[in-house]
Amino acid sequence: MREAWDIIISPVVTEKTTEQMEGNLYTFRVSTDANKIEIGQAIEKLWDVTVKDVRTMRYPGKAKRSSLGRMSRNQGTGRRPGFKKAVVQLAAGDFIELYEAG
Repeated sequence: MREAWDIIISPVVTEKTTEQMEGNLYTFRVSTDANKIEIGQAIEKLWDVTVKDVRTMRYPGKAKRSSLGRMSRNQGTGRRPGFKKAVVQLAAGDFIELYEAG
């Protein structure tokens, strides 16, 4: 089995995900080849909580914008990398301290 930090890349902390934390939903960027079982086990190992449900989403990479806008001749010069995101629901009473408020 891979290390837990190889599966969990980083937490996603936005206004929407901060509101979801009140309902025991936490969002993480994860490795693109990780499955739901590996993600759940990694969360349980890192933060000593009980995972109730894992939902995953894949996002394709977007085309990079050219620096000169419509004047550029090389419109499709590259793409941003795609990524995978996981929304993890914890059991009642469990929580993860992602950052300290204050």
